[in-house]
Amino acid sequence: MNAISPSSQRTLGSLIFLSRWLQAPLYLGLIVAQGVYVYRFMLELWHLLHDVRSPEETAIMLSVLGLIDVVMIANLLIMVIIGGYETFVSRLNLQGHPDQPEWLSHVNAGILKVKLATALIGISSIHLLKTFIDVDKHTDKAVIWQVAIHLTFVVSAVFLAWIERTTTPSQHRVRAEATASTHA
Repeated sequence: MNAISPSSQRTLGSLIFLSRWLQAPLYLGLIVAQGVYVYRFMLELWHLLHDVRSPEETAIMLSVLGLIDVVMIANLLIMVIIGGYETFVSRLNLQGHPDQPEWLSHVNAGILKVKLATALIGISSIHLLKTFIDVDKHTDKAVIWQVAIHLTFVVSAVFLAWIERTTTPSQHRVRAEATASTHA
């Protein structure tokens, strides 16, 4: 069998490493989607202001929950755009920037998954609350499915957090081991 030359291996390795940039257009597309959600938020806000004289508190509450839902989805997009780009494509080099998100300094794929799962729980909670407020407009089967899906998100997030916690050494344990090795 012919062995691949070291030069060919370096070229192949470089090509594979460069392939991460194929994700950059995906993140740009998510930025466009973020713009769509800003537009959606403005429409929801316009409807809320238009219906402000509505005597039904339920209608106002549902509009406000709609705004919160849009904001939570936008937050999810930001986490995916910034965290995903930083984790999988290239460093953003924001050290010392006054607007750097606190969570970005210690983001990795596992932490990002847990944060995304938690954000999905929040979004699902808003949808579930909207359903409960206006329960008469939903069938029992639809409500049960929505609760089941929400509980699936919760269980999945707990499982992901547990996996992240058990597979990633804690800062305390790493410091303790480092201290023990310097005193030995």
